[in-house]
Amino acid sequence: MLKLYSTLSRKKEVFKPLKEKEVSMYSCGPTVYWNQHIGNMYMYTFVDVLKRALVYNGYNVKHIINITDVGHLTSDAEEGEDKMVKAIKREKLPLNKDSMLIIADKYTKIWQDDLKKLNIIFPYKFPKATEHIKEMIDVIKKIEKNGFTYKTDVGLIFDTSKFKDYAKLGRLNQEQLKQGARTEKDPQRKNPSDFALWITNQPNHIMQWDSPWGRGFPGWHIECSAMSSKYLGEQFDIHTGGEEHIAVHHTNEIAQSEAAFGKHPWVKYWVHLRWLLVKGKKMSKSKGELYTISELEEKGYPPMDFRYLCLLTHYRKNLDFSLDSLDAAKAAYQGIKNKIKEIDKDSKGENGKKYLDEFEKAMDDDLNTPQAIQALQGLLKDKKVSGKAKLEIIKKIDSVLGLDLLKAEKIDVPEDVKKLVDEREEARKSKDWKKADELRDKINKLGFVIDDTEDGSIIEKR
Repeated sequence: MLKLYSTLSRKKEVFKPLKEKEVSMYSCGPTVYWNQHIGNMYMYTFVDVLKRALVYNGYNVKHIINITDVGHLTSDAEEGEDKMVKAIKREKLPLNKDSMLIIADKYTKIWQDDLKKLNIIFPYKFPKATEHIKEMIDVIKKIEKNGFTYKTDVGLIFDTSKFKDYAKLGRLNQEQLKQGARTEKDPQRKNPSDFALWITNQPNHIMQWDSPWGRGFPGWHIECSAMSSKYLGEQFDIHTGGEEHIAVHHTNEIAQSEAAFGKHPWVKYWVHLRWLLVKGKKMSKSKGELYTISELEEKGYPPMDFRYLCLLTHYRKNLDFSLDSLDAAKAAYQGIKNKIKEIDKDSKGENGKKYLDEFEKAMDDDLNTPQAIQALQGLLKDKKVSGKAKLEIIKKIDSVLGLDLLKAEKIDVPEDVKKLVDEREEARKSKDWKKADELRDKINKLGFVIDDTEDGSIIEKR
């Protein structure tokens, strides 16, 4: 029985979706103005494991990850320059709509390539903010009709004092909240926690749309309410995100969505990931700690090494990243792969069910991936379990962990080694075993090994 920790209740809850055997899940996606660093990719790896665990438990999962391609300023408190505009200037492109779309498309593709590298299953849809302006306006109209808004010189503002449970997700002290204004403090705002739904005071902003409140663009938070409701309905099961979203973004999402739709709770389970840290602190660009997946590859770390590292820490604890910890994860992951290669497929023995039970128990307990990996390691060490049973269990475990444990590694074989392999095949066909053994030794000295199977010889790195 799957249990998940919900930020809203601050406890583990038995997971029961709104519809039997169907799960609706929304994940906050990236603002596509720059490469996504490993902290971001840690989030999507976690979400992937959650989705795989749900599928393993027999659920059909409808998953949405949005793409923010407009309207997200450099501060989540609604101030500073638009992140997309900042990217256009950085890449010395003309300040216009076409450049913004070029930037968004470029970094969306890079991000999605990284998802593929990490073996992350794509969601049902990747809806873009710029393609859902009508839906955002429709949701804002509902909020306004229900009496939760007022106007200032900045635009249309959500009145948090009208929403009595505003502080419930983050357990916030509203008296201590900082005021948010788009480019300057807004003296017309009634409450420090009030936030903009539609911005009309920036006539030079590149992306503008007509609306009942004037020409402008949406506040950052409204896109998630609009796109989740379009694809998942006015209530859904799971909303994921990083812990940094709790106090502002997700708190505002709840307020505006429940104000619009009148459904309580809007989301049943809020599941948040703790930060990836470096030496116990948030990553710093100035210290060169904001690695991307491609940069780790350049340093000799395949993406699966990073995915394995992500699984070694429970998602509700901070993952402390370093190249040393990645080295250790790389060695451990390769050790697991090597043990799997050595499994005797024809061996007889026990069925190993206790290890699958341990794995399932760990994952059902709020996705305890460190214990799940311990179950896998125990299975690999147990010589009493048959090879056939081991491989069947590994396949099931890996359907959740997503580590490609049974996938053959692609290797680059030099031409001289290929020639020796071909010569050895000819020697074996001629039953010249002495020559075949000599050629095997030559191949071994060049750093490769030969595994002779019924389907022919397979070459692997030593």
